[in-house]
Amino acid sequence: MSLLRVRAVTHTTILRDVDLRLDGSRVAVLAGRSGSGKSTLCHLVAGVMRPSTGEVLVAGEPAHRVDDWAVTSLLPQRLALSAEMTVAENASLPARLRGRPDDPDLLARLGLDGIADRPAGATSLGEQQRTALARALVLRPAVAVLDEPTGHQDDEHVGLILDALVTAARAGTLVLVATHDQRVIDIADDRIHLNSGRVSDQAG
Repeated sequence: MSLLRVRAVTHTTILRDVDLRLDGSRVAVLAGRSGSGKSTLCHLVAGVMRPSTGEVLVAGEPAHRVDDWAVTSLLPQRLALSAEMTVAENASLPARLRGRPDDPDLLARLGLDGIADRPAGATSLGEQQRTALARALVLRPAVAVLDEPTGHQDDEHVGLILDALVTAARAGTLVLVATHDQRVIDIADDRIHLNSGRVSDQAG
């Protein structure tokens, strides 16, 4: 059984008859033009939306029923951080809510250790995006769904993010990334191209 199974999924007018099978320990990229359905597919896999028809299964369970960030986590384009909480508090929140240990080196790997005690609202947009990425990876989830994780980063910090994605995949996570960034596409184990809501090409 594949870790992620998308079967005959259609969603409103955006996605049409999408089929995917993906396993863990992979970086899988969703590529395609704006409006091709990348973010919508991310939201379906993360369980924050349900398909109009078809099914999305994570570890055999319908994605919308999965309510554990150790199974499926999400980095949305709207980062949804708490501005008053510190960078470290935002990043470790899923672990603290579940009484689980976090990753003590994650902030350093993402270049955030120097601002760990700063309120997230007092940091740059790029720093906030990396904080939200740390939150998505902190529980070493089975599936990490990341929507444009390099969108607000300079070249130096893109490199840190690429390393974090590869490290997570090597530790067992299926890292599913929607991106326009060729640098992310270049490190992918699987490349899924969406065109007008359909999978037009898949290579791995």
